[in-house]
Amino acid sequence: MIKKRINQNDSFDLELLNSIDLDYVFSEKPQNRLIDKINKIDLVNNNKSKQLTDLKNEINSIKNCKLKESANSTIFGNGNIESPIMIIGGAPGKSEDLSGKVFTGNDGSLLEKMLMAIKIKKQNIYITYAVNYRPPEDRKPNKEEIKKYKFFLEKHISIIKPKLIIMMGSTAMESLTGLTNNISIERGKWKDIIIKNTSYKGIITFDPSYLLRYPENKKKSWEDLKNIRKKIEEFNLKI
Repeated sequence: MIKKRINQNDSFDLELLNSIDLDYVFSEKPQNRLIDKINKIDLVNNNKSKQLTDLKNEINSIKNCKLKESANSTIFGNGNIESPIMIIGGAPGKSEDLSGKVFTGNDGSLLEKMLMAIKIKKQNIYITYAVNYRPPEDRKPNKEEIKKYKFFLEKHISIIKPKLIIMMGSTAMESLTGLTNNISIERGKWKDIIIKNTSYKGIITFDPSYLLRYPENKKKSWEDLKNIRKKIEEFNLKI
C-alpha cells in the first residue's frame, strides 16, 4: 500500500478551500465573484458611514435649541455600525458631555458590566441617545425636546437597521413608544417599533444611571438582561 504524502501546501490549500463558501467554490469565475462580494460589503459600509456623517451634520446644524446652547458636545453615537443590537439611552450626562462619547464614567462602567453579564462586549454593539445634548443639571428632557429629537433618532435607527433595540430609561421609552407610564410597569416588555414601514423588536429596561441611584432594582434589570440574551439566541444573532 502506497501512502500519499501530504505536504504543507496541500494542507494549506485544503484549509483555505474549507473556509470559503460554496457559491465561491463552484462559481465559473470564483475570483471575480469573491471580489464582487467584498466590494458590495464595502459599498454598504461606506454608504452607511456617509449617512451617519450626514445625520450628525444635520443635528449639529440645529438652530434655536436651548439644549444645544447649554451643552459642550453633540453626543451622536459610538460602536459597531453593523451590529444587530442598538442601545438607546435617554440623554447624555456631565461625563458624556465633557468626553463627547456615549455612556462614560460610572454609567459606562456599569453598562459594560451589564453587557458582559450576558456575554456581550460594549464595543460590539451600537449606542446612541434619544436626545443628543445634555440637559442642564442632568434633568429629564421634556416632551418638546423628546419630540424634537425623535425625528433624528428614527433616522439614526433606519441607518443602523438593528435587529434588536434596547431602550434604557423612560426618555428612550417615551421617544420610541410614546409611553409615559412608570418605567417599572413597562420594563422587560418587548415592543414592536415601526419606523418608515419597518418593524424593529425593542425592549424597555432601566438606565444605568437609574440603577446607580436605586441599586435595589438591579435584580429586575438582571431579569431583563436574561430576556435579552434569550432573544439574541432566538434570533440567532452574532455578537
